[in-house]
Amino acid sequence: MKPPAFDYFAPESLDEALALMAQHAGAAKPLAGGQSLVPAMNFRVAQPEILVDLNRLPGLDFVRAVNGDVHIGAMTRQRRLEHDPLIAQRLPLLHETIPHIAHTQIRNRGTIGGSLAHADPAAELPAIAVALDARLRAQSATGERWLTAHEFFLGMFTTGLAPDELLVEIAAPALPPRTGSSFVEFARRHGDYAIMGVAALITLDEELRCQRARLIYLNAGDGPVDAGRAAEVLRGHAHSAQAVDAAVAAADAEINPVGNVHASVAYQRHLAGALTRRALAQAFDRASQDN
Repeated sequence: MKPPAFDYFAPESLDEALALMAQHAGAAKPLAGGQSLVPAMNFRVAQPEILVDLNRLPGLDFVRAVNGDVHIGAMTRQRRLEHDPLIAQRLPLLHETIPHIAHTQIRNRGTIGGSLAHADPAAELPAIAVALDARLRAQSATGERWLTAHEFFLGMFTTGLAPDELLVEIAAPALPPRTGSSFVEFARRHGDYAIMGVAALITLDEELRCQRARLIYLNAGDGPVDAGRAAEVLRGHAHSAQAVDAAVAAADAEINPVGNVHASVAYQRHLAGALTRRALAQAFDRASQDN
């Protein structure tokens, strides 16, 4: 299938793009890498009247440190993030996750901002944004605002962006010492959508007990699922089978997988437990080695 007719604009400045989004608010759809939007249009799942192509905009492709935090331009290609030394050093969770996203050809074109704005519950990057306590800068012709990841992701394919706003920047805070992270997922084949995935972050105190934890699941609900009660179960405990079992049981009550043609709900829940154990083992180990 091919998409229905639409008007196409290729602005050459952010101001021009924002003016178009304001002029056609509700009818315009921004085009970044197009790796999700174009197939959706071909199947007529998405039928925007107007496309605003962001690929000619200068200044939205960057990775830089700002006061210890990492700031990433929304048009930064996923392939660049995969190989950027600052990402590897400051955001190892993101660095570990990127190779799981589709295939190299997709990552060559796909952007971090495009994936976040698409808000697919089965996508990796929304879950990582939540795990890292990322903030996202939305801009319109009249101003800008920062949203937390929890404020940004509202549901399946739904974000807190207003119709006239563009996502322009993502900022992730520096991780505290003795913090370890891990990302694991299971897919039928490499490059397929994950049937289940989990991102884990563990911060240890000086006695190597859990001081802070995060467990964020993908494809386990209508958006990234922050298993806060499961993370709280781990606080004050060293890595042990008993502590992990308790966290797995708590997470099982917080996730809400819906199943699909490839996996039943029961299988997704089984995967969530197995992947959580693997992710926590890696995160605890990496945290204990982080000085």
